[in-house]
Amino acid sequence: MSHAAASALGAIAGATIFIGLPIGRVRGIPRTVQGFLNAVATGVLIFLLWDILTHAVDPIETALAAMHHGDRSLAALLAIFAAGLAFGLLGLVYFNGRLFGRTKHAPPAAPRTLAMMIATGLGLHNLSEGLAIGQSAASGAVAFALVLVIGFALHNVTEGFGIAAPLATDTLKPSWGFLLAAGLIGGAPTFLGTVIGYIFTSTHIYVLFLALAAGALIYVVNEMFHIGRRLNSPAALAWGLLFGFLLAFATDLFLTYVAA
Repeated sequence: MSHAAASALGAIAGATIFIGLPIGRVRGIPRTVQGFLNAVATGVLIFLLWDILTHAVDPIETALAAMHHGDRSLAALLAIFAAGLAFGLLGLVYFNGRLFGRTKHAPPAAPRTLAMMIATGLGLHNLSEGLAIGQSAASGAVAFALVLVIGFALHNVTEGFGIAAPLATDTLKPSWGFLLAAGLIGGAPTFLGTVIGYIFTSTHIYVLFLALAAGALIYVVNEMFHIGRRLNSPAALAWGLLFGFLLAFATDLFLTYVAA
């Protein structure tokens, strides 16, 4: 597969994030439905956090096993993972403290701010997905690269919904320009990662971006819980979390099944 063809597939996989974004402009949704949609989006993000951490830990566990054969890459991977996780999480904490003056008693982030935070965290995640597509295509595993594109495209649909869910609680409709910007921040890195992954392979960079994404999503999930508790009863929140988690899990199972 050529570099141009692989890049086009990466762009397609990233573009599906726009499918779920228009729900952010829908108004007149009852508060209970808003709460449930927010809880579903939170469940999707929790699954993505688990999925990201699983993929980030795989190379570290491989390096741990390789120590028996004299491999010394474990320490570097652990340091990169810890630094990426810390920067992804604490970077958002201090960034929002400086930019928005948020203190320990501040209310949850505004819907549009939270949507951009989610888009940023998902963008880092999608960059790593693009790296996987590019590396697979470059190695000649064309069929597997196509499977990855299909699976990541399905994931990005649910990710677009995750970005849009907080916007449904805003009193003003987000502009199409705002949704376009959020979609580009969240989805374009899939294309960028494919371009880079086709010509450059690095386990360390792969782990770094996954750790950054995980740290950012830890922060975002905490913010989503703040909103969810205001909009939902404990039972409704739990049902929404469960549904969102299982929805994302089902798309991941589909990817695994097709790739087998």
